[in-house]
Amino acid sequence: MAAFSASISASSRFLSSTSLPHDAAAPNRRIYTSRRHSLSQCRSLSLPKPFPLSRLNTFSQWGRKKSLNICVQASVADISLEKSMDNVPLPEGDIWAVHKFGGTCVGTSQRIKNVADIVINDDSERKLVVVSAMSKVTDMMYDLINKAQSRDDSYISALDTVLKKHQSVALDLLDGDDLATFLSQLHHDISNLKAMLRAIFIAGHVTESFSDFVVGHGELWSAQMLSFVVRKNGLDCVWMDTRDVLIVNPTSSNQVDPDFLESERRLDKWLSQNPSKIIIATGFIASTPQNIPTTLKRDGSDFSAAIMGALFRARQVTIWTDIDGVYSADPQKVREAVILRTLSYPEAWEMSYFGANVLHPRAIIPVMRYDIPIVIRNIFNLSVPGTTICGPASEIKDGQRLESPVKGFATIDNLALVNVEGIGMAGVPGTASAIFGAVKDVGANVIMISQASSEHSVCFAVPEKEAKAVAEALQSRFCEALVAGRLSQVAVIPNCSILAAVGQKMASTSGVSATFFNALAKANINIRAIAQGCSEFNITVVVKHEDCIKALRAVHSRFYLSRTTIAMGIVGPGLIGATLLDQLRDQAAVLKEELNIDLHVMGITGSRTMLLSEVGIDLSRWRELLKQQGQVADLEKFTQHVHGNHFIPNTVLVDCTADSNVASCYHDWLRKGINVITPNKKANTGPLDKYLKLRALQRQSYTHYFYEATVGAGLPIISTLRGLLETGDRILRIEGIFSGTLSYIFNNFSGTRAFSEVVAEAKKAGYTEPDPRDDLSGTDVARKVIILARESGLKLELSDVPVQSLVPKPLRATSSAEDFMKRLSQFDKDLATERQNAEESGEVLRYVGVVDAINEKGLVELRRYSKNHPFAQLSGSDNIIAFTTTRYKEQPLIVRGPGAGAQVTAGGVFSDILRLASHLGAPS
Repeated sequence: MAAFSASISASSRFLSSTSLPHDAAAPNRRIYTSRRHSLSQCRSLSLPKPFPLSRLNTFSQWGRKKSLNICVQASVADISLEKSMDNVPLPEGDIWAVHKFGGTCVGTSQRIKNVADIVINDDSERKLVVVSAMSKVTDMMYDLINKAQSRDDSYISALDTVLKKHQSVALDLLDGDDLATFLSQLHHDISNLKAMLRAIFIAGHVTESFSDFVVGHGELWSAQMLSFVVRKNGLDCVWMDTRDVLIVNPTSSNQVDPDFLESERRLDKWLSQNPSKIIIATGFIASTPQNIPTTLKRDGSDFSAAIMGALFRARQVTIWTDIDGVYSADPQKVREAVILRTLSYPEAWEMSYFGANVLHPRAIIPVMRYDIPIVIRNIFNLSVPGTTICGPASEIKDGQRLESPVKGFATIDNLALVNVEGIGMAGVPGTASAIFGAVKDVGANVIMISQASSEHSVCFAVPEKEAKAVAEALQSRFCEALVAGRLSQVAVIPNCSILAAVGQKMASTSGVSATFFNALAKANINIRAIAQGCSEFNITVVVKHEDCIKALRAVHSRFYLSRTTIAMGIVGPGLIGATLLDQLRDQAAVLKEELNIDLHVMGITGSRTMLLSEVGIDLSRWRELLKQQGQVADLEKFTQHVHGNHFIPNTVLVDCTADSNVASCYHDWLRKGINVITPNKKANTGPLDKYLKLRALQRQSYTHYFYEATVGAGLPIISTLRGLLETGDRILRIEGIFSGTLSYIFNNFSGTRAFSEVVAEAKKAGYTEPDPRDDLSGTDVARKVIILARESGLKLELSDVPVQSLVPKPLRATSSAEDFMKRLSQFDKDLATERQNAEESGEVLRYVGVVDAINEKGLVELRRYSKNHPFAQLSGSDNIIAFTTTRYKEQPLIVRGPGAGAQVTAGGVFSDILRLASHLGAPS
């Protein structure tokens, strides 16, 4: 009972003292405020004596800063905050610089020394330093309260931990009288806290005043220690308990409004008694008009600094933290996020609302009225200038105005979309009021609202944990309308996230929305709701939670704030695939620096072994890694791995095989939003119905399917054909030498050389397939004819194309390529006769494919051409294709160049990869 009485007595003294007028507080008021000491106490704390008001010339030194008429979009509470600042004769002065140091900045004794060095080295004439509690201390203080309220007596040992933490830091920082004075005050405060916590423990309940009093001690201790450290360096410095100056009016359980008029009055009085060029002030804590200790709620130290900056009309407010500044996106989600040099006040509000690591909007309002810039800097990286939050007129650097219309992107996760829908809503006044009235009644926070112009649906986003209560409230409120059918549903769509693009210049730049939505579409992101304010500073969309990071990276990349990043999977590391990987390796640095393209090969798979990476395979060692770290090939697992990396918004699978089973996966890949690039002809020459479905899917989505290398290796055959068709030309005929192998053979099949001799030479040079019959059969040429025919709009099957095979019938069933090559010479006579007949007529033999668009047919055969025909002028393995169209009727459009070999084929695939990057946002 004695302990209980003592605890209640201590608590009663605290409550009675807080109810007294500010200047009439009983001596025990020292329990919660440390500023008002007697003269002897001032001496014991080594603080300056009160300074006579007649000698105070501080205000006369301050220059005037003109206030700005800026429209502030804020809550009713925020507007009242603004109004309270009107017509108040506040002291003003550019000579003051305000610095705010967060808990991380003062987390250890060494960090407190670093803070002191920054304060000392600042050449501003006068400095106000706002400090938070040491890192984790505020959490520790809240934990004390929770333990005591829960009647967990471990609060006693937890309080001892708090004591030891500050005692240890003080022993490291201070000595002599300074150390003795601080430790005396620390033990006194801990003794009072122990009594209060005991009272809370006995009562099993804590009031907000008790809680605010307890948690505010961390700031008191850090401010006192820092002031001692600064004074050790011989500087004029005092510390301020801001509860003696800063007066706020609580407006809700988690918000307060500053009383600027009363705060200014108390600041004048405090300065008259404590003149100094350096003031170390406590952040986070304040008092009510009744002198009851309170706080500015979580993250209130930034708010404290902004309020003090406004009261002092400071030149600048610097917020010191552990990040280099405000990023264009969360760097943990977007590795290429950049630090923004400047943000306007509205941009900072918008980004902070959407969860970016920026000041809370309320921390911006006080300084914004006087155009006081806020600078966010990293105390651990002083070389970085940080981010300046300022008015639009201040956004000019080096004589050039920053032109990016979108400054940054931010996201909010764990949301649900609530949709209220019904024909009976249209034209009924008060429906929206009733909806949001019901939402208000359950205390839910509406993050975003979107309404169709037809008025038959309203949807809004709320935190997911509140969605069930909101839905039940709406169903109860509109029960009759739902039964009567005037409302069709109250639906909740869970697992949503919000993505916002923020930028003040978006309001004056055309095409920003188009670019934003185009980037999302190309990343295969489905948008569930859209909202944009009339200020046009913000475009907000709701997407699936699992798509959020991918969407963020897609839009960030599209606005050139980062590289166009693509996750790649290479299927088939054979001759073409291996050559492509080597080309990618050699060009990676150039692509990054010159074209802003960052390609990450996340996987390589063959038919037996695959190699997977979470960050991208080192292409200088891919062969070695495939042998050492390869695992059993699994195409489904491979696909999921490459596409499942949400940190890279765009995915492409490159099929370098000739496998029909791999080609059969294209439709599924495209449907999942995976881009496909391939030299594999099987998909485009397979059954017509499957081909048409594949192309229809590709056209209906923003997923890309490129296959330039299927026809002319590295030659622009498909793109040329599409260019003709898209510009309104009409294809009449396409004729060409489509096989580099057969081109080489017939270019060298002359004079007295035997056909088998030339085929053997081509095989040795690597121009043929391992089995030359695959080339000589004409099937490959027929597939190219079908691809071009279908591109031209003809609906042909591969079986519709007659093919003249160059493989003698007796050799078509030969068991091996070696056997075929041994016996081929037995059939040289027939082709030698054809060549001789052609030469006698002044002609040459060429193996060609033809698309006859007029008669809607195709064919592949050996033909004779005069020696002055373009087809007779080829050398090596060149391909040549002639397009006869309504525009190019008299003289066909001809494309000619190398059409065989791993280098040119891989180059054609590489070209498609760059084309894809261009479509996804890279500079073209």
